[in-house]
Amino acid sequence: MKVGVLTGGGDCPGLNAVIRAVVRKGEQEYDYGFIGFKDGWRGLVEGATVPLDIPAVRGILPRGGTILGSSRTNPFKTENGVRRIKENLAKYEVDALVAIGGEDTLGVAAKLYEEYGIPCVGVPKTIDNDLNATDYTFGFDTAVGIATEAIDRLHTTAESHMRVLVVEVMGRHAGWIALHSGLAGGANVILIPEQRFDVDQVCAWVTSRFKASYAPIVVVAEGAMPKDGDMVLKDATKDSFGHVRLSGVGEWLAKEIEGRTGKEARTTVLGHIQRGGTPSAFDRWLATRFGLHAIDAVRDGDFGKMVALQGTDIVRVPIADATAKLKTVDPELYKEVGVFFG
Repeated sequence: MKVGVLTGGGDCPGLNAVIRAVVRKGEQEYDYGFIGFKDGWRGLVEGATVPLDIPAVRGILPRGGTILGSSRTNPFKTENGVRRIKENLAKYEVDALVAIGGEDTLGVAAKLYEEYGIPCVGVPKTIDNDLNATDYTFGFDTAVGIATEAIDRLHTTAESHMRVLVVEVMGRHAGWIALHSGLAGGANVILIPEQRFDVDQVCAWVTSRFKASYAPIVVVAEGAMPKDGDMVLKDATKDSFGHVRLSGVGEWLAKEIEGRTGKEARTTVLGHIQRGGTPSAFDRWLATRFGLHAIDAVRDGDFGKMVALQGTDIVRVPIADATAKLKTVDPELYKEVGVFFG
């Protein structure tokens, strides 16, 4: 059997660990051959490949990013995309695909399997941790650790200058990074996409913090929105999956806070820093287990499935279940941390 592997969507720490595990077990135990497709679905559409075997994946476990490259290419928005995918699968004699990605990448995999019979196995990757049917996605733990360290460092600057520091973290529709890093980093306000925020209330919390002689830290997810307004955007252009490029709410909020409270406010946008660098030990462990179980699913012919973490077990779930809806922060969970606001 020959297996194709691709990584799609935003890069994140742990992708190389999955590739390594898939190739190592598949070649060593099942005698499979492998081929990598460059830059996500674009490589499969265009026939751009990378050789994959055990020597090619040695030493990549601690590396961030992906040796295969990635993109946000949507083959269903590409001219003759599906036909070209089928042609390239036949050309390279690929019997099955392992697609590593988030909502968009796995959504494509599900559709290719369900509507065109292309044998796909999915592996859940996203720093946002918003894929349904899995307790955690790899990349999330590393992103939270990076954001928490940044918040820790910003506390000293905020207190030295008695400023408000607004920290904008990633999170388009789900506030998991903001919630976890904000709580772990001792933020005084955490704002997430699932709960529209009241700017006056944010200012009240900020003022309360100054009265206690401490400088406040406000953590805001990039997709968070005020009660009386729309999503704050710097750029309204969309990618091939229809997503706008987020960022801007942190800067907007800092100006609002400064204007309403008279306290100096500055913004730090962590952006792609959260995606980069070496993966945490947990993400290496989780990504490796996902890869081992993904190639087992290929061996079993269990296509149209995604490997998922439930408790401490790796299970298989329909890819369609994982992408049918996003896993967002429960209001009760968000309410728990409210005691630390202000």
